[in-house]
Formats: sequence, structure tokens, C-alpha cells
Amino acid sequence: MDDPAAHRRPLRIGMLGCADIAARQVLPALARVPDATLTAVASRTHARAHEFADRFGGAPVHGYARLFDRDDVDAVYIPLPAAMHAEWTERALRAGKHVLVEKPLTTGHEQTARLAALARSLGLRLMENRMFTHHPQHTRVRELIANGAIGKLRSLNAALAFPPRPPDDIRYDPVLGGGALLDVGYYPVQAAMMLLPGTLTVAGAVLHHDEGAGVDTGGDVLLRGEGDVAAHLTFGFRHSYRSRYEVWGSRGRIILERAFTPPATWQPVLHLEQQDREERLTLRPANHYQAALEGFVGAVLEDGPERAALETALDDAVRCASLLDAVRAAASMPAPAGRDVTPGC
Repeated sequence: MDDPAAHRRPLRIGMLGCADIAARQVLPALARVPDATLTAVASRTHARAHEFADRFGGAPVHGYARLFDRDDVDAVYIPLPAAMHAEWTERALRAGKHVLVEKPLTTGHEQTARLAALARSLGLRLMENRMFTHHPQHTRVRELIANGAIGKLRSLNAALAFPPRPPDDIRYDPVLGGGALLDVGYYPVQAAMMLLPGTLTVAGAVLHHDEGAGVDTGGDVLLRGEGDVAAHLTFGFRHSYRSRYEVWGSRGRIILERAFTPPATWQPVLHLEQQDREERLTLRPANHYQAALEGFVGAVLEDGPERAALETALDDAVRCASLLDAVRAAASMPAPAGRDVTPGC
């Protein structure tokens, strides 16, 4: 039987900005997605646009706004600094382009909710690229919880942290939307949303502020979930490396290492501890960057399960932004400035 998908045109993607995450992870993964192709690379510098176009394909474009004038771009991928997401996501949507934007979608709840509503009003797809949630290891964890493997859910402990970065790293720049909460705190907050039932609220928060840089460099958050379930989250770039979570129930617990940052070659191992035994469940490696891209492309090209999943994920992006704002408020930390910025990427 003839497959209509075999005859459809691939989704033509233009990239806005030449970030390191795009070169290291996203563009190599995009090359493995058969229903998508990179057609243009826009940068504020002519040399940078040509460098990326030579490496990954597509036409070099000098200037971000010029990308929107091209008729060979259906969707825009935005890996710019967080403080630039709101402006360029809105401009892309108003130019009639679908948008995949690196997390966080914006630096605050109000902007995130407004852009979600705008995309829907225009009939366009908008996706926040939280790639880690697309890894099948989390699906297996949710299945174990749902099947009662650890009994009634009691608590979650999640952490993502790494040692300090070089002083000129954009994570230390408040004008670019820097700070540990938006950069790495986002991940354990998302894990809590993914694994705990019901609405989450902030019961307490501590953010460690670097006076010299003007940003938070780490923190701890206590979330309250449905019933008596709680989540303790730790994050930052002032620690030794950790990327894990532990889900604890009335009859056991599940421990997952490399929960947020598994390489494509990493073979996940779920540690399932019950009252009288311990089991190691070995899973297959997976590339969560590729899985996220396939989800976005599928949601744009077809009105099917991927589109429904994208709409749910967009609601989650709005919820997460609200939680991050509440964490800031609980820690008495001011919101990011959100000013116009013009880095030369």
C-alpha cells in the first residue's frame, strides 16, 4: 500500500543563532531526522553564518530578521540566550513560522503564556525543547510507578549540578537571562512535574546569589504535590557533578543516574529497590535530542499523536514558567531583567 508520508515534503527548518548546543547536539541529531532538513542558518555575523552552513548545510543568512523573509523556511529553531527567546519567538510566529525554541521558552510566566496563546491563535506549532523528557527511560519509570512497583508515592529527590564555569560563560550574565534556576533548576522542576501527580506548589526555596555576577548560582526547592507527596530539588553550578533522581514510595524506590544528561550511547540502568530485594533494569540507549526533534517535526506535519503531545507539552511549559516564578518569589529573588540584548552570535 502506498505510504502518503513517503511523498510529503520534509519540514524546512531555519536556525536563528549559532549556539554551541546546536553544533554539539541538535544539528547532528537533525541530520538523522528524515522528515526535516536544515535550509538556512542566520547569524548576526557573516563569518559565523558561513561557518555553520559549511558544517551543517543550509544557506548562510546575515541577520536574524532576514531569515523570516525566506520562502524555504517553514519552521525556525531558536537556540539564542534565554533573554532573547520571547522577542524572536514572537517575531517568528508573526512571520508565519512554526517554532522550536531551547528551554526555557521565556524568562517568565507572563511571556510564556502570551506566546503559547499567540501560537494557538495563529494555528502554528510552538515547542519548548526540553529534550530530556523524550528519553524512554522516563517512560519506564512512570510505568513502574503506575504499576505499583514502589507502592504509594511519597517523595522525589532530584538534582542537576556541575562545577563552576569560566567567568565569561553566559550563565553568569543577567542581561542574557543567566542564572542557575533557569539554566539547570529547570530540569528537576520538570522532573517533578513529570513524575508527581496533581498541581505542584512551592513550599520553600533558597537561591544562592553571586553578588559579583548578579545571578543565582545554585539553589534548593521544596515542592508540595497532591496529598502528602513532596519533592526536594537541588541544582546549580557550584557543586560536583550530579544528574539523578530518586522516587521513593511506601514499598520501595527507583533511582536513575544520568537522568537529565544521558549521552546517545549511554545505556540507562534503573535501580529498583523494594523491601526485600534490589533489581537493576537495563534499558537501550536513546538519543533524546533526535526524539525531541522527531516529535516537533511530526507535530507540524501531521494532526496526530505528536501534535496532541506538543499541545500538552506547551501547557506544561506555561505551568513550569509559573513554578519558576514562584521559586524566585519564595526565595525573594528578583526576576531577570529581560532587556534587549545584541550578542554577536
